[in-house]
Amino acid sequence: FDFAWPQHKVALEVEGGVWTNGRHTRGAGFLNDAEKYNHAAILGWKVLRVTPNELLTKGPALLKAAMP
Repeated sequence: FDFAWPQHKVALEVEGGVWTNGRHTRGAGFLNDAEKYNHAAILGWKVLRVTPNELLTKGPALLKAAMP
């Protein structure tokens, strides 16, 4: 993950390259990410997925809402 708060089991993934065929949107990268997100969910983690723009505009509010 790009950022993680293990004590809260909250992770933040910045999904870059959404419009430029970046790693997160190509086949192998997408499949690897799905496996990572599912594994985290099984272990009880909350995974917040944002674009770079959302990180700047909504990131603080999302993190505040996700933290216990």
